[in-house]
Amino acid sequence: MLYVRRSRLYTLWFGWYSRRQFRRFFNSVRVLLDPALREMDLRVPVIFHCNHAYWWDGFWSQLLTEEYFCQNLHIIIEERQLQKHRFFTRLGAFSLNRENPRSAARTLSYAAELLLAPSERQNALWLFPQGRIEHVDRRPLGYYRGAASIVKRVLESRESIYLVSVVSRIEYLEEQKPELFLSIAPPEKVTRETFPGTERLTGLLEEETSARLDTLKENVIARRLEGARTLLRGKASINRRIETLRRFLRPIH
Repeated sequence: MLYVRRSRLYTLWFGWYSRRQFRRFFNSVRVLLDPALREMDLRVPVIFHCNHAYWWDGFWSQLLTEEYFCQNLHIIIEERQLQKHRFFTRLGAFSLNRENPRSAARTLSYAAELLLAPSERQNALWLFPQGRIEHVDRRPLGYYRGAASIVKRVLESRESIYLVSVVSRIEYLEEQKPELFLSIAPPEKVTRETFPGTERLTGLLEEETSARLDTLKENVIARRLEGARTLLRGKASINRRIETLRRFLRPIH
């Protein structure tokens, strides 16, 4: 198992690098952020559970943390992938090997330890319960029980924990480059009294994320995006450059 070896220098560099990449490859990154997220009790840990449809998923978790949350970011990455890119451990990543039950159990316990660790900042864990990249419209999502198992472990030592659904969708609209849409739900606090069990909680998380993915798709299709904040604007694509040049060269009458 690969453990977190956080480095402030690596984190600063990756923040700069990821923003540069988003500006290069996307027309914009737009975020739908529920206001209740600002009201979370920072003493209570939080798990962000996300659909996993794109190679970019690990990048925007760091981006959102820097922009909107005062948190210690941790993220679970499949062990084979993390072996290839060990520098992610410097950013808060640690590994999961589902093929080895003992190793997987150790990862879940380690995740709970990180969420329970004393800190002046809120402890946060980002994970993708599908376990692998799947098409954004595939149903059912097929959530693994890892998120619910971590919740159970945390509640053995803490009264409560937040759960937040995050969904993403990439679409080509009016520009040459695609748009990245991120929708973040209001936090749901789970307590020892309200914890419904591992199996039931896994089902509830999957149902919520599926419904929110469908809603985001419908809103993008209908262009109902008034509440979306533009987090990043990409560099001008060829079509925008040509339009600007045409306006510049247009004769004045």
